[in-house]
Amino acid sequence: MEQTQTLKTKRQNWVLKHPLLRKYLPLVHEDLTATYSRDLHKWLIIAPIIGVATGLVCTVITIIILGKIWPVVLGYYLHNHWAIVPGLVIAFAATGLIMQFLTPNPDEHSTEEVIRSYHEHQGDINMHPFLAKLAAAVTTVAFGGSAALEGPSIYSGAALGSWLWAKLRWLRLDARDRRIMLICGAAAGMSAVFRAPLTGIVFALEMPYKDDLAHEALVPSLIASVISYITLSSFLGGAPLFDFASNTSFTGRDLFWSALLGLLVGLIAMAFVITFRRTRVFFVNSSMPHWIKLAVGGLLTGICGVIFLHFYPGTLVPLGPNYEAVGMILGTHHSTLELLVFGVLKLAATTFSLGVGGVSAMFVPLFLTGGSFGVAFAQAIVHTSSIELYAAVGMAAFIAAGYKTPLAAVVFVAEATGGHAFIIPALIGSAVAYAVSGDASASGDQRLHESVRVQELRNVVVENVMQQKVVSVQAAMSLKEFADVLSPRYRHSAFPVFEDDELLGIVDAWSVAKVPHSKWETTRIRDLTDRRVTRVSPDCDVMEGLRLLMSEHKQQMLLVTSAAGKLKGIVTKTDILQALKFRRDGIPTPGHKEVFENYSMVE
Repeated sequence: MEQTQTLKTKRQNWVLKHPLLRKYLPLVHEDLTATYSRDLHKWLIIAPIIGVATGLVCTVITIIILGKIWPVVLGYYLHNHWAIVPGLVIAFAATGLIMQFLTPNPDEHSTEEVIRSYHEHQGDINMHPFLAKLAAAVTTVAFGGSAALEGPSIYSGAALGSWLWAKLRWLRLDARDRRIMLICGAAAGMSAVFRAPLTGIVFALEMPYKDDLAHEALVPSLIASVISYITLSSFLGGAPLFDFASNTSFTGRDLFWSALLGLLVGLIAMAFVITFRRTRVFFVNSSMPHWIKLAVGGLLTGICGVIFLHFYPGTLVPLGPNYEAVGMILGTHHSTLELLVFGVLKLAATTFSLGVGGVSAMFVPLFLTGGSFGVAFAQAIVHTSSIELYAAVGMAAFIAAGYKTPLAAVVFVAEATGGHAFIIPALIGSAVAYAVSGDASASGDQRLHESVRVQELRNVVVENVMQQKVVSVQAAMSLKEFADVLSPRYRHSAFPVFEDDELLGIVDAWSVAKVPHSKWETTRIRDLTDRRVTRVSPDCDVMEGLRLLMSEHKQQMLLVTSAAGKLKGIVTKTDILQALKFRRDGIPTPGHKEVFENYSMVE
């Protein structure tokens, strides 16, 4: 029995020590490590937790505002127009008091706080004023402020994602994961509140940037959005909030008019966004107590509602979350002038509600305005009965131009209409509106992606940004010799390797650390040298250098060599970013004119 066991053990040892197995197992390990480097499976646990938590919070918010308070308030306002102004002044003053005394910064909330946290605070949101900010959102929206539920929903989802990061650290989460969880929660909030999962995903990914997506959050956002949607739908149903007929087909003539509508909407949105940002800056810088600012905003918002109802008495009013206004605009005939007045006063009310510091966001006000302008355009200029098509184009174009989220705008229209008939016209209108409105955005914290800024270096060559004082190492050194001379003054993690005067490649400190200490005496630097490192000429374009550093086989540095193969310097991503900083600060990119010096560790 023992002899059989011994033979079995020897056979296993022989298999494990087989030359082919020893040769190819490290390669298999390397491929599997690269394949699962992003550790995506952890999001199968994290994203559903965020989705359920966000879905439950959004359900409560929706029931309180849309189910309990707003229907009662709206009915009272429509029967007692005199109550609109005092009602909004009191509600907005309450919002101001909550934000002034129960939050650390009364001007930081909603989507602005989420975007700022993503860019500046590694996704960290302070949870202490969480309930206070949700209460302020209720007093802003439920009593007639020109805003809707997307503000508190996006904020609550993002805040929960940020908070859960600390609670789930046992899943080996790093600092980057907190930003992903922030966007993941924002997507879940948007998805739930609009019963539109795709819109939630795309809007949250587009939200941080004017020209790009937060790509790293795609898979977690997809999972969380669907789970959040299912969670809310299990309580409130899954029918789209803004469902309207989309059976009308379009013609080539409609595409032309859609482009023209996009042009007009883009110009209007640009003027609105600039006005809104100016108003916002004025009130932020004002020395008035915050609750006074909000009371002034409530007064002006209420006046907008009273003016509209004075000239056009009925159930359509440019106040509150106003989800019912979509059906009124599409299902009931309104004159072109009434629709234009509604759109203008809706924008004015939004400026007064949110520009003074009201707690929410303006997704719904923008698409309502776009819808009213689209129907007016269809009636007065196109003279068509297909008002749904132009309403959809107007909605998508205003969202694309105002929020710089063209993809979310089109996806929203597709989900809201329950079909795909308007996607192409909406794409055209959104693209034109986005281009015409330039970089003007309702969010002051949206940024251009870093890759756009790097384009400023497109005419710079690597010779102008490379490091020329390079610390190198000889291939014949043992790892012990390498470790003995490695000094804290060498702030490098990788070093060029020479065999006498021949450049072999680079060695990095991590490779050395993986070798058992008992083998440091016998292992040479040449054994760990990476000979695949890319070499570029001094006149290589910096953009090409950055592409090589960011390619699939990411490298720590590029070796800049002459035509004869002599090392001239090295380039890292840090060197390129430093050059970019010089450009943005108005400092000329430093060119290195001194003779190259190769500082060897071994004198």
